[in-house]
Amino acid sequence: MKKYLVLLLGVISLPLWAFSEQDLIKQLQQSHNVQGDFLQQRFLKALPQPIESSGQFALVAEKGLLWKMQQPFSTELRITSQGIEQWNGQHWISNGNMTQSQQIRLFLGLLSGDLSGLKSHFDVALSGDAKQWTLHLTPSSLLMKQIFTSIIVQGNQSVTAMQLNEVQGDSTKIHFQHIQLNQPLPPAVKQALE
Repeated sequence: MKKYLVLLLGVISLPLWAFSEQDLIKQLQQSHNVQGDFLQQRFLKALPQPIESSGQFALVAEKGLLWKMQQPFSTELRITSQGIEQWNGQHWISNGNMTQSQQIRLFLGLLSGDLSGLKSHFDVALSGDAKQWTLHLTPSSLLMKQIFTSIIVQGNQSVTAMQLNEVQGDSTKIHFQHIQLNQPLPPAVKQALE
């Protein structure tokens, strides 16, 4: 009887020990910067094989994201709250498309743990624990319902994978590898983001 009582108490108190959204936010925001490699696969309904790109990234808290694609061709993007800019070899050139601001904030929020911004556009469901968690996002705003059917984000101390499923049937998978947290930034990253 005692062991059943202990088991019952353990099950009842399980939610007290569960990994919460607040735990996830704290965990992701402990990192001032996150650097590593990425592999992006774009699955289009019209193509039998995914379009793949790869390169390096650096996310700096409250500054932005530097996305250096190396394959299939070389390009550098700087993504900040002001928008997306491309490096032309001498200067950062804005794409001039300010209508992307919500998508930019969404993407930066996904990587940095800003769930408050996500919750205004998505229903959020978190599962797992601090060592391996999954965040399921289901669109709730009219704008996001027109773009996505769901977004799945996975990680541990940082985001390790994202899958964006679009309404028209296309999807994008991004895998983050060789992740380094709070390491000194290379001079080019510092110059671009600080």
